[in-house]
Amino acid sequence: MRRGSPLDCGALATLPMPHSDLYAVIMAGGSGTRFWPASRTARPKQFLPIAGARPMLAETAARMEGLVPFERILVVTAADQAQLVRDCLPELPAENLIAEPVARNTAAAVALGAFEVARRDPRAVQVVLPADHHITPVADFRATLSAGADEVREHGGLLTFGIQPDHPATGYGYIEVGEGLRGKGAHRVSAVSRFFEKPDLERAREFLGSGRFLWNAGIFCWRVDTILEAFARYMPDMHATLSDVAASDPRITEVYPGLESAPVDVAILERSDQVRTMPIAYTWNDVGSWAALPDLSAADSDGNWRRLVEGAELISADSTGCLAYAEEPELIALVGCEDLVVVRSGKTTLVCPRERAQDVKLIVEALRARGSKEFL
Repeated sequence: MRRGSPLDCGALATLPMPHSDLYAVIMAGGSGTRFWPASRTARPKQFLPIAGARPMLAETAARMEGLVPFERILVVTAADQAQLVRDCLPELPAENLIAEPVARNTAAAVALGAFEVARRDPRAVQVVLPADHHITPVADFRATLSAGADEVREHGGLLTFGIQPDHPATGYGYIEVGEGLRGKGAHRVSAVSRFFEKPDLERAREFLGSGRFLWNAGIFCWRVDTILEAFARYMPDMHATLSDVAASDPRITEVYPGLESAPVDVAILERSDQVRTMPIAYTWNDVGSWAALPDLSAADSDGNWRRLVEGAELISADSTGCLAYAEEPELIALVGCEDLVVVRSGKTTLVCPRERAQDVKLIVEALRARGSKEFL
């Protein structure tokens, strides 16, 4: 989690003007295994109200209000999650739901969305963002996207938004900031020297101490013709395939499984010399595991955090630092507990130390190995 500089945020309070050429592509695939047992194959985390009152996908789409209307918001998701998207976003036009026949990582999802936008407007500006981040204040987020759209519209390039680190995180990719290029109001635009995948703790400390590195937020902005030119150069087979077969074409189910599976960062951004970065000026959290929830809400009088449906209750005695989640109107009771995650979902209960929350995926892997589909 990163909180933007108060000096930056104060200049961003005004609502940006909408851009008639701006499209948003929300990537809403993925299984969210670190949020098991609430996140399951039939309802992954982006469709759960983990970070607010609404499902995370709905919160993400709502952040675009006043900047990008629903007719220019596209959602890329897995084919078997299409109905979940429709239920979550009933305002989304049917033609704006792009279903991937199989998962092929973010490069394929970005290319699929870019080709669809280009068919509607070959000179469009495109924002690409995950469905499962928590961002506040929303006005500052919109202002940053607006400034990013102005940047790529005027100067081209591939823009990635970066977060100023406040601790030596080992779970994020890093961006080394290069030469400062220009300012866009309260925002700075810099070249990118290098990308680094998730570092070990020693290197993360070096990155933090240098002051030259940002976390990679996984939020991007570019002109659609620019990103498609990059695909033609760095992933020509994928470009050739998807330029010939639209997402709505029945042939997509035949050709999509043969596409290379790679993250867009690795496949495109790390290979291009046209990448720019703009630091954010808002609070950002990628909500990567249950351990992230204390950053999203205040603790109770005992120092515990709760995410409970109406009618559910947490009672604690001599317990602190714990996180409780329940989807049914039931009671969770803690006695003499410290820094635990306790999750109740359906027939399943998860208990683990908060510091081991990232390892919940090990249980998912064990269930898959046993063929326990009931709990996946």
